Amino acid sequence: MLIASLLQAQLASAQRPQKPVLHGRHWVAITGKPMAATTGAMMFQKGGNAVDAAAAMLAATSTMWDVLSWGGETQALIYNPKTKKVIGLNALGVAPSGATAQYYRSKGMRYPPEHGPLAAVTPGTPGGLMLMLAEYGRLSLRDVLEPSIQMADGYPIEKDTADRIERDKALIKQWPYSRAVFLTHPGRSREAPDPGEIFRQPDLAAMLRKLVQAEQHALAEGKSRRDAIMAAYDRFYRGDIAQELVRSTREQGGLIALGDLATWRPRLEEPVSVTYKGIEVYKLREWTQGPAMLQALNILEPLDLKSMGYNSARYVHTVYQAMSLAFADRDFYYGDIYAGPKEPIRGLLSKDYARARAKLIRPDRNDPEIGPGDPYPYQGGRNPFRSLLQNWHRTGTGAEERSAPPSALLKFKETFRAGTTTIEAADAEGWVVSITPSGGWVPAVIAGRTGVGLSQRAQSFVTDPGENPFNVIAPGRQPRVTLTPTMALKSGQPFLSFAVQGGDTQDQNLLQYFLNVVEFGMNVQQAAEAANFNSYQMRASFGDHESQPGRLLLNDQTPAWVRDELKKMGYTLTFGERTSGPINAIFFDREHGSFWGGSSNHGDDYGVVW
Repeated sequence: MLIASLLQAQLASAQRPQKPVLHGRHWVAITGKPMAATTGAMMFQKGGNAVDAAAAMLAATSTMWDVLSWGGETQALIYNPKTKKVIGLNALGVAPSGATAQYYRSKGMRYPPEHGPLAAVTPGTPGGLMLMLAEYGRLSLRDVLEPSIQMADGYPIEKDTADRIERDKALIKQWPYSRAVFLTHPGRSREAPDPGEIFRQPDLAAMLRKLVQAEQHALAEGKSRRDAIMAAYDRFYRGDIAQELVRSTREQGGLIALGDLATWRPRLEEPVSVTYKGIEVYKLREWTQGPAMLQALNILEPLDLKSMGYNSARYVHTVYQAMSLAFADRDFYYGDIYAGPKEPIRGLLSKDYARARAKLIRPDRNDPEIGPGDPYPYQGGRNPFRSLLQNWHRTGTGAEERSAPPSALLKFKETFRAGTTTIEAADAEGWVVSITPSGGWVPAVIAGRTGVGLSQRAQSFVTDPGENPFNVIAPGRQPRVTLTPTMALKSGQPFLSFAVQGGDTQDQNLLQYFLNVVEFGMNVQQAAEAANFNSYQMRASFGDHESQPGRLLLNDQTPAWVRDELKKMGYTLTFGERTSGPINAIFFDREHGSFWGGSSNHGDDYGVVW
């Protein structure tokens, strides 16, 4: 009875959120910054739909360096009410010419670096934004970029971004164009902008105006709205913008060539999905980590999670083990779906495979040796990488984690949970958009007079096929990314749209968010603030790709008796004040015909509704 009462008290605490639910009837726009959320509202006020609003928020967050910039990558799920289908947008760049595993190893690198021009893949966000807008939006590129152009001319920079610039100024000083943009007070003790200072990016403003000029010129020639937007696309990837981006990148030691930009394309693709107790859950394909959440749901579906109790030791242990199994498969099998070899996604998402994997869960103890399984028999095939699978091993151990100095642990945590932003938008017509964009975060290499900060996503590749034969760096190949928007349908209609920042913790938090709603009855805001837990057992997608089996992040409010039980199960515990993600989400209230928006209480995340 005491345990049940304590669990009930913890659940009740989760049901008292700090921020209110955002109730809207006509539209909702949520993202990582208040000013960026306002740009979404502006598009709705112009008569745009949720795609227009999402594109404007994407442009604004990229301009504001909200842990991303214009040279990064964009991953989106879009619900089209006309076809009643969920569409995936793949706007992830590729490794440039010369970016081979041998090249990086010849420089003494086990992985591509975390920072600098050799960390860059080709920019994806401009192309993704323009393709999404051209295919599914209503407004012009000029309408959508207008707020961002104003911001590039000057906006009051937030404290978090300004402080990040100051913290990383030693790196920024290595790159001349970055130094000129970011360090607004050279020679002063604080060389970064002050919080609230009007931060100006004239080169970026000029680049965005060039995109609008290309669109407007095409319209004046009688081209269609779509073709005019794609004329702006061509100017970025094949015209004078591309030439300056390549010139300055190579000047600073990067590898991107004009051909890399000209041949790259964003793609519209069919996402993958599974059902969980009758709810269809959609994720982008295995070039992201998204299917790992689906694999975990398959493992957990037969279990009575609700009876275990919200965040009880048994619940935490069970979900942790399911995540360990799913993410071990991610670490070995996920990669570029267009470059080959072909990933065994049908087997990975098989319910039979999930049942076989679930049998490996020890009910009383963490298993630090969990590795990838063999899904090929579950799709009628034979594993071509059986020898690599047998020799697969982890990098890092729990013992190393416990003996590491505090500075090393802090660096590992920051790398593992590397941030980005999220974008959620929906309208009364039925359009729904969920985006997890990222890349080109501070400290970024700015590409000359374009104002574009280059991506750092190449670090998510490996150079040894023994680690993951599907994710070895090669020219033209996409890295497997952590970025992973989510959409769920119930009875064929949107039920939840949700996304989170946080590197390798993203699908861990999204999984728990979904379970918080479906299993524990939390509303969209309660679930956005509820205490989640994070595993560090999977291999990090950044830095040195470390793994720390058994390490577990819990919320500060976790009861002592839960902590004690988990320690007995072999976990090494760490704690945080807020452990929800942060998550932004939309719930679709079919009974009342309204939207419920949830906006994270972690930082500057903000939503606007009408």
